[in-house]
Amino acid sequence: MKITAALIREKSGAFSLEDLEIDEPRDNEVLVRVVGAGICHTDLACRDQYYPIPLPCVFGHEGAGVVENVGAHVKKVQRGDHVVLSYMSCGSCAYCIQGNDTHCLYFGHLNFGGTRLDGSSPLRKNEEFIFGSFFGQSSFANFALANERNVVKVSQDLPLERLGPLGCGVITGSGAVINCLHARPGSSIAVFGTGTVGMSAILAAVVCGCTTIIGVDLNPDRLKLAREFGATHTVNPSETDPVAAIQEITGLGVNYSLECIGLAKVLRQAVDALAPMGMCGLIGASPWGTEVSLDMNGLLVGRAIRGIAEGDAIPDIFIPMLIDLWKKGRFPFDRMIKFYPLSEINQAVEDMEKGRTIKPVVKP
Repeated sequence: MKITAALIREKSGAFSLEDLEIDEPRDNEVLVRVVGAGICHTDLACRDQYYPIPLPCVFGHEGAGVVENVGAHVKKVQRGDHVVLSYMSCGSCAYCIQGNDTHCLYFGHLNFGGTRLDGSSPLRKNEEFIFGSFFGQSSFANFALANERNVVKVSQDLPLERLGPLGCGVITGSGAVINCLHARPGSSIAVFGTGTVGMSAILAAVVCGCTTIIGVDLNPDRLKLAREFGATHTVNPSETDPVAAIQEITGLGVNYSLECIGLAKVLRQAVDALAPMGMCGLIGASPWGTEVSLDMNGLLVGRAIRGIAEGDAIPDIFIPMLIDLWKKGRFPFDRMIKFYPLSEINQAVEDMEKGRTIKPVVKP
């Protein structure tokens, strides 16, 4: 079957729209007509080879669309169903069996390997091998081939084109607060970086009943939106020392902090801003091999750091929960979204990188 997809052919290169061929679904696969796909910093990190994913490759891992065809063994969805696409896991390793899908032993290959586990790709251009299966979907295209495991069925009365970001960025930030930090009512949290992940964390902190919510960012427009989303305080590191500012706001420091940027110096700040026995969640993507320096004595007061992937969320459970909160007006994640045609994906990326758009969504 012929499709149109946005392809990255070289490190840090521009996306090029090209006509490709895509496989018919295998037994456990689902062919989805994409109506919207969010652009995530992970897409750009892979474009820039923070992780050595092979090229040429079709990225995109926040897809949403309509089921066009299913494999012979698929029971979860059928043709015509509306679905959100999320990350991929194997379902059979020791971690998946325990419900820890985000720590699947095959997570790296299934999401960043550019192929199925057997080394095949569903994409090609004539005789050229095109890497795909990015996060089990490669949704920067008008059609994507996903797996029964990473599709989440949603109601057909929802604005489907808005739901793609729930598949990664939104569940990562909100899940970090709800599932990983287990934020308590009346507690305090500082969120370093107020892009999609950080804003989603702020929304989740409000849902959890945190009473001191501090957004930290260099972009004043984002800090303004963070206030509108529920941040009680904002800090601009270009104007003040964020650690000192947070300690002044809270007295001892915050109970929780999140590093959503991927910079070693910011992780250090997020740890130093903690109160005794506080927990820092590390989310931001950095180049492979990045190291950080910490004050060892500062950890002896019970401070801890926890690495977080995909917010420890099980998409089939967590995405419907967030949709329910959205329907009740308690989780307005869609206010971050700006739509672009797939043909303008490079403009969308530029707007995202320059801070003009928080969450671009491309529509084929």
